[in-house]
Amino acid sequence: MMTGMRDEGLSSGESIRAERLKKLQVLKETGMDAYPSHSSRDTSIAEFAAGFEERMKSGKAATVAGRLMSLRGQGGIMFADIFDGTARTQIVLQKAEMDGSLFDLFAETVDVGDFVEATGVAFKTKRGENSLKVSKWRMLAKSLMPIPSEWYGVKDEELKLRQRYLDILLNEDIRAMFERRAKFWKAARDFYLSRGFLEVETPVLETTPGGADARPFITHHNALNMDVYLRISCGELWQKKLLMAGYPKVFEIGRIFRNEGQSREHLQDYTQLESYEAYADAASGMKFVQELYRHVVKETYGQYTFTIGEHTVDFAEVWPTVDFSDAIQNKFGINPIACSDAEAIHTARSAGIQFNIVESPNKARAVDHLWKLVRKSISGPAFLVGVPVFLEPLAKRKSDNMDVVDRIQVLIAGSEIGKGYSELNDPLDQYSRFEEQQKMRDAGDPEAQRLDKEYVQAMEYGMPPAFGFGVSERLFAFLENRPAHETQLFPLLRPKVD
Repeated sequence: MMTGMRDEGLSSGESIRAERLKKLQVLKETGMDAYPSHSSRDTSIAEFAAGFEERMKSGKAATVAGRLMSLRGQGGIMFADIFDGTARTQIVLQKAEMDGSLFDLFAETVDVGDFVEATGVAFKTKRGENSLKVSKWRMLAKSLMPIPSEWYGVKDEELKLRQRYLDILLNEDIRAMFERRAKFWKAARDFYLSRGFLEVETPVLETTPGGADARPFITHHNALNMDVYLRISCGELWQKKLLMAGYPKVFEIGRIFRNEGQSREHLQDYTQLESYEAYADAASGMKFVQELYRHVVKETYGQYTFTIGEHTVDFAEVWPTVDFSDAIQNKFGINPIACSDAEAIHTARSAGIQFNIVESPNKARAVDHLWKLVRKSISGPAFLVGVPVFLEPLAKRKSDNMDVVDRIQVLIAGSEIGKGYSELNDPLDQYSRFEEQQKMRDAGDPEAQRLDKEYVQAMEYGMPPAFGFGVSERLFAFLENRPAHETQLFPLLRPKVD
């Protein structure tokens, strides 16, 4: 039977579950395992559909398996749509053309949402629909909860994220998005491998977090009885040690963690790509990055032009450069390099910037906030250049202007989506900048970098000139024109309170 009487005192969901438990018991009593470990499936539904005409001519039997997405019929015939992740097809059960008891068992115990295995031959219905005429079937997994029939009307976005498995199952757009996400990272990986880069894995647990300005997550390592940090960069300092070790080109695609605020663009744990190439610099890196982005968007989407928020972005266009100091000077009337700490902080506050409670106001933070206001109007793609040294402790200084670093940032739709620079390989300069960062940290700036003496020591053995670049999954979120957390399979949520 397809339905049952609602038990008094039970909610709708509880009543449905109770009814399905009864059906599960019926399956057990007839000797059919409702959760077998093996399936006899010999073809995917996509393969069945592709070879349908040939199968119908030959009469060769096929065994498919998947989840029932719809179920209808009455009397001696039943129709169901089955989905296995590759495609859907219709299966048809006719009591007169199969074991009658097996037909009755299907009618009595099977519900939408169940995983079943069906064996039969290809045939067309009277309406001309390609189908599988079932000769026998078997339960593979009995569902106890119903698939929502009105999922598309759900307005609670948190519910969709919390029950992402249903969102992916019932929303073809969401399913397609995550298939594009996989293509996105494959395209990036293929791009690097085709250019001779070595893919590496570097530690996620670190004794000194480095490679970025960010607050780390702290945990305790019981075996070594010490606190360690989840990495805040995708192995930047480790990868540069690999350049010192003699590898000329390395890259990593991995997870990083930053114990900071959450927004449409920012998450606390996400996937990042970082790469380092010896004997290259920011100038040559511009061409490399352009080629990377164009390759990834073309391979993933088959196009170069995107609408992102209020911006139209065409990756095939020439990418202009934007000078950091000029942009701030034009907008706020101060030179971010020459101005004093007090002037920078006053200008930032006059522009409506409110510093975080944990943030100790200083020139670096004030200037960084001012720039973030400027960039909102830049559609890009473009390269940001001329960033002051005090904002980038790991990049090499420009030879013709020692106050700025040889760094590029990719500007897309009012935000920074990717950063690269000529890597600092002067150990004395590096130590000096680490000391300045440590002073900022001691003064209350939690995002300033720590003094990493082991890294400086490694650099003293010699590090080749190099170009380093990093871009995170934020690029994918922008291309999808969605908030970052919506483009993750299972974003972090607070535990549900019953």
